[in-house]
Amino acid sequence: MDHSHHAAGHSQTVTERFPVTDLYCVCCADSLESTLKANPHIQRVKVDFLNNRVDVTFHLSVISREDIERLIAESGRCTPANAPSADMTHANHQAQMAPVTMGTKHDRMQYEFPSTAAHAEHEHGHHEAKSHAGMDHDMSDPKMAKAVERDMRNRFLVALALTIPTVLYSPLATSFFNLDLPSGIPRNWLLLILSTSVVWWSGWVFISGAYRSLRYRALNMSVLIATGVLAAYLASIVITVANAGDAFYEAAAMLVTFVLFGHWMEMRARRGTTDALRALFDLVPPKATVLRDGQEVEVLTSDIQINDLVVLRPGDKVPVDGVIERGETTIDESLVTGESIPVDKRPGDSVVGGSINQTGAVTFRATKIGAETVLGQIVKLVEQAQNSKAPGQRLADRAAQYLVVLAVGAGSLTFFIWFVVVGQDFLLSMTFAISAVVIACPDALGLATPTAVAVGTGLGARHNILIKDAATLEGVSRVNAVVLDKTGTLTEGRPQLTRVIPLDGGEEEMLRLVASAEQGSEHPLAKAIVEGARSRSLALSQPEGFRAITGQGLEATVDGRRLLIGNQKLMADRGVSLDGLDVQASELGEAGNTPMYVAIDERAAGLVAVADTVKPSARRAVELLGKLGIEVVMITGDNRRTAEAVAQQLGIQRVFAEVLPADKARHVKELQQEGKFVAMVGDGVNDAPALAQADIGIAIGAGTDVAIETARVVLMKSDPLDVLRAIRLSKATVTKMKQNLFWASCYNILAIPIAAGVLYPSLGLELRPEWAALLMALSSIIVATNAVLLKRAERDLVEV
Repeated sequence: MDHSHHAAGHSQTVTERFPVTDLYCVCCADSLESTLKANPHIQRVKVDFLNNRVDVTFHLSVISREDIERLIAESGRCTPANAPSADMTHANHQAQMAPVTMGTKHDRMQYEFPSTAAHAEHEHGHHEAKSHAGMDHDMSDPKMAKAVERDMRNRFLVALALTIPTVLYSPLATSFFNLDLPSGIPRNWLLLILSTSVVWWSGWVFISGAYRSLRYRALNMSVLIATGVLAAYLASIVITVANAGDAFYEAAAMLVTFVLFGHWMEMRARRGTTDALRALFDLVPPKATVLRDGQEVEVLTSDIQINDLVVLRPGDKVPVDGVIERGETTIDESLVTGESIPVDKRPGDSVVGGSINQTGAVTFRATKIGAETVLGQIVKLVEQAQNSKAPGQRLADRAAQYLVVLAVGAGSLTFFIWFVVVGQDFLLSMTFAISAVVIACPDALGLATPTAVAVGTGLGARHNILIKDAATLEGVSRVNAVVLDKTGTLTEGRPQLTRVIPLDGGEEEMLRLVASAEQGSEHPLAKAIVEGARSRSLALSQPEGFRAITGQGLEATVDGRRLLIGNQKLMADRGVSLDGLDVQASELGEAGNTPMYVAIDERAAGLVAVADTVKPSARRAVELLGKLGIEVVMITGDNRRTAEAVAQQLGIQRVFAEVLPADKARHVKELQQEGKFVAMVGDGVNDAPALAQADIGIAIGAGTDVAIETARVVLMKSDPLDVLRAIRLSKATVTKMKQNLFWASCYNILAIPIAAGVLYPSLGLELRPEWAALLMALSSIIVATNAVLLKRAERDLVEV
């Protein structure tokens, strides 16, 4: 059980997670939510009906955990999985899978083994909050998902094996294929024997699901399918016993078979959507070596505590987040952060769980475990996105509920009109009624957006683009203005040596002397010069008599030569003639560089220039965003001259320069007042208010904790092109959602009247229940397949 505590004023409030069984559909979830929210001592309720759990924030001093469990049990919809009032009779049937739930619950076949689940819950106990990097999600155990899929496949195969002879011996086929019945067995009785196992074993998942749903006064997909199957099966038994003509057992058998096939195919198609998460789970090593009482001990990753000292050897995966205490190494963080270059680490540097230690042996202190680690947060974001609802889906959920009522109503009305009003025989009236119920199953509508959202967010995660929820995924497609923070987003965020201009003599010798002198300085510009010299493999000397001159520069002696490095004021104070260097310095300044004058032995020797270099992909990102009709705006605290120079280099027309951190949000608001749907892209703490103000906040390069918390989209790599990729992915996903919703709606509107026999009087078209079943299953498969085709958008993500 996962719980976190928050102090709120004097009264302590806690947020706890309650596992819940029997959450079948959105109406179940809404009912539970409103029951809990009605209690004045409960602050916040979040029902996650995809994963059968509810998070409740409540005042611990006035209401207990047991009280909340009682409230859940009394809601008449659900029971806590570990509460005594849980359905224990069902728990006894360990081997038997409990019902399937479809439609609005992401149409995912959701099985439960209540007793084993409760046992696992008990066993898991206090470890759950931090188990396997805190990723307490059913997808962390692919075996469970595979077992569910395998069971679905087995039920389908048994149904198929028995449905084929049922169809071949049906009245329709025997006249067509001219098959002889086995001697002595009347046709209807033979078909009864063949179809009974199909209905009661293969189709049990629907029948038991319908029973439990009706018990909780909920109408869902199980109710519809069970109605169609049982109507065909029981009507056929009546016909068989009364010897009233040809029955239609084949309709019941085909309906079960097609629906099972449809769901099995959906499961296979959607299994790919969780690949990104599974890949993340696999990044965490199952075991790690820690120091306990000075001894190295191998423990489970889930048993690592905060402040434990963890030992890493070359090739080891980092189990949790921490800070290096001893040793130096190189760590490959590409799997977690997307940054391709391995990072050098020494004492005091942080390490991220899921990254790979490459060269050295180090000991680090665990600072974050379980769900708190960077990897835990990423998994949480992807899960959250896949479980959340897009605005379009909320609409579909409501429509699906009404369609259940419509389908059952259409079936009853169809039977009444044909049998009572028109006066047709019972058999034909029943055929039309069952066909209408079967074809109206809003399976496809329930699947339309969840499949697209799941595929879209999974695709994004695979390419280091984390989208926090379905509404954001939908919203990103509407962005028409992108505000980019200059430092760290468009530029590398650290100064680099760009130009060396000697007045006379060698460029390399002057740079060697300057870099040697700068070694004594901690200033970022000095570090950039030293790094620039080292990258050219220059041998630096130790400076003597180093002195920093505040606000001007520095002086030092290198190899017996006296150096002055700094701004124009320093040169003027020391009486150094500039020899025309000021003209070049001003040109460099206009191009966005920071120039520094160099004097050797009291004479001007040249210039060195340092600049925060533009990221290689920044110009292409700006150009492609422009082609999509998106206005690109740059925002920075830098002086206008530097900002304009960078903007010109990138082809950005609109610049907000010299902006104080607190004013960034105000500029975002200005754009919104112009009617723009704004995305703000930033990486630092000072970007958080602007990220919150924007319609879509995007944190880049994993940013800071604050930026990630505030942003709706997190780009793990520091690549501006990922902004474009996120927008393309969103547009592609929304297109799929619209296609699916359009198809599913049109299908239902057209199919119900045809199944109900509208075309029978004029065209003699009788849509038999088995064909209705086939069409219904086909519709769901088309929707699921169309969503999976979104993977074609992957090409657009990679090839930018």
